[in-house]
Parts: sequence; structure tokens; C-alpha cells
Amino acid sequence: MINNLRSMTSIYIINNDEILLLYRKGSRVLNDLWIGSAGGHFNDNELDKPYEFIVRELNEELNIELKDIKNLNLRYITLRKVNNEVRQNYYYFAELNEIFDRDIESNEGDLKWFNIDELPFDEMPITSREVLKHFIKHRNISDNIYCGSVSQNKINFLHMLDIR
Repeated sequence: MINNLRSMTSIYIINNDEILLLYRKGSRVLNDLWIGSAGGHFNDNELDKPYEFIVRELNEELNIELKDIKNLNLRYITLRKVNNEVRQNYYYFAELNEIFDRDIESNEGDLKWFNIDELPFDEMPITSREVLKHFIKHRNISDNIYCGSVSQNKINFLHMLDIR
């Protein structure tokens, strides 16, 4: 039986062919795994505002403002059942502006830039891993949003279309 819905968001920051990942420490949900650079659980007043939430998290966790990045876009929404809850994740991607210093620190764990060809997929939660694999394969299609549902340890992605 499903008793809870947990809404979360995460962002992947890109600089050329590298992605900034966070080795998460001290979390009650995800611990000792590589995940997006910033993110977390929504506050009650943010449930319908994932964009505002990720902008706040970027500033609080990485000291990054909107002027420091470009092409901030929601690219994925995933659903995953874990025990008695459904976890809904919003995944954003952005590019670091060239003038911004790549030496970024986080109060949530250790940050590291990874070449896209050398990502630590074996040390990631399934949704993070599959989102990144799909993103790399479809990287040049920047306006698309995909929905993913975890089933039997894999994700099936569907492209969301505008319906008018």
C-alpha cells in the first residue's frame, strides 16, 4: 500500500563535456551515492513550483545564481516506488557560464567534475543513472521533457508532447 508521496528535484550542471556530481553524505534518503549537483525535498509551499525550488537550492547549496548558469531546463520527471511511498523526481539541467569559477563547494557532500564518458554509473541511484544515460544519448534535443517510470530495475522514458 502507498502511504506517501515524496517530491524531490535535482540539477545537473554541465561545463563543456563534464558534469558536476555530488557525492551525498549524511542524507536520510540517499547516502554515499553520486547524484545531481544540488537538490532535495520540496517544502510544502514549493510543491507546485519546482523551478523556484531548484533556483533556491542552487543558491543555498552551491552559492550559484541564475546569472552564473544558462539554459536551465526541466528535462525529466521520474516516478519510483520505494517501500510505501512513490518518489517523484524533477531533473533539471543547466550549463555553467564560461566566466564562472568551476571551483564550487557544497555543504551536502563532495563535488567532482566528471567527463561524460567516465560517469560513476555503478555508484548512483537508478533514476539518476538512467536519466544521465538518456540525457547523454539525446543531449542535443534541449527542449524535450521526458517522463520515466521505474519498473523491474529499469526506466521506460516517454517524450512529453504539448497538446493544444
